[in-house]
Amino acid sequence: MKRFFPYLFISGTILVGLAALTIFVWIPQAATKAFGPPVAGLSAVQKIRLSYVLAANKNELLTPANPTAKPRRFEVKEGESAAEVALRLQQEGFIPNAKAFTAYLIYKGLDRRIHNGKFNLSASRPPTEIAEALQFPLKPAAVLVVLAGWRREEIAAAIPSTGLGITPQEFLEATESAKGYPLPFKVPPHATLEGFLFPGKYTLPRNATAEFVAKAMVERAADALSPKWQTMMRAQGLTPYQGVILASIIQRETKNTAEMPLIASVYYNRLRRGMFLEADPTVQYALGKAPNWWPAPLNLSDLKAQSPYNTYLHKGLPPAPIDNPGRAALEAVSAPAKSNYLFFRAACQGPPHHIFSQNYKEHLQKACP
Repeated sequence: MKRFFPYLFISGTILVGLAALTIFVWIPQAATKAFGPPVAGLSAVQKIRLSYVLAANKNELLTPANPTAKPRRFEVKEGESAAEVALRLQQEGFIPNAKAFTAYLIYKGLDRRIHNGKFNLSASRPPTEIAEALQFPLKPAAVLVVLAGWRREEIAAAIPSTGLGITPQEFLEATESAKGYPLPFKVPPHATLEGFLFPGKYTLPRNATAEFVAKAMVERAADALSPKWQTMMRAQGLTPYQGVILASIIQRETKNTAEMPLIASVYYNRLRRGMFLEADPTVQYALGKAPNWWPAPLNLSDLKAQSPYNTYLHKGLPPAPIDNPGRAALEAVSAPAKSNYLFFRAACQGPPHHIFSQNYKEHLQKACP
C-alpha cells in the first residue's frame, strides 16, 4: 500500500490546487465577466466572498423578478443601510434575493452611494439596473408662484429660483407671441401672452420646458376667461381682449379686491365720456425697466412719456395688457359697480384704500394735506 501514498499525495495536491484556482481565479473571473470589475478598495477576501455570492446567484441578479410589472414608487428612508433597503425591496417584490443584491451593491461600491428619497422602480428591470437606479432619487417637483399683477419679465425673473431648467430669456421668448397657445378668443396678430399668464401656484416637473409652463398658465387663464365672462364683457361694450387690458390696469391700481368693481366703474365712466383714462400703471409700464418694473412715485415729466401705453397722452385703452390680472380684477371688469365717479385717489389715512370723486374739484379737495 505504501507505493500508493505518493499518488494520493499528488492527487490531493492537485485537488487543492484546483480548489484554490477555482476560488482565487475562476470565480472572480466569472463575477467580473458577468458584472464587471469590483470597486477599488475591497480586500482580497471580500472580493472572493462577494464574487462567489454573485456567481452563485447570477441568474437572480440579471433576470427581472416580474417581467410584466409596472413602475411603482419606492422610498429609501434616511439612515437605512444597504442591507435594510435590499430586504424591503425583496419584501415588496422588486428583487428576488436581498442577500445577493446586497453583495452586488458592495461589490460595485453602490452601497455607499444609495440616496434617501423617492424612486420609480419596476420589477420588470433586472436587480442590477434597480441597484443603479437607487443612485438617482426623483427630484421634487418645482413650484412657481406667480403674483397677480406681475408682468412677463417679473415672472421670468422668478423662474431660476424654482429649480426649473429654464432661463428667464427662454421664458420671455416662449411668451413673446400668443400664436400656438390655446387662448379662449382671438387676439391681435402681434399679441404676446401678457395678460394670459394667469397668477397662482404651479407645481411643475423640473424638466418642464418654457412652452409647457406658459401653456399651463394660459389654460388656467382660459378657465377664468369663460364664454360667460366673454359675453358679459361684450355687454359692457368691450371685446374680451379689451376686457383683459382693462383688468390689467385695475390689478395694478389696488390690492384691495373689494374696491376693484368701483375702480372699474370709474374707468368705464371715463371711456364712455371720451376722457383720458390717466391711469398711472400704464405710465409705469411704459417706463419700467429691470429691476424696477413699476417706478413710483411718478412725477409730471413721467406723465409726458412718449408711449402708446401712456393713457395721459392717448385716449382709450392701451394697445395690450400691462400685466397678468387675477380673477378678482377680471370679474370686476365684467361686472363693474354702478357709480358716477370719474376720479379716485389713495386715502391719506387708515388701511390702504381709495376715495372716489364725481368731479375734478371734489377730487382736489380730497387731496392729502
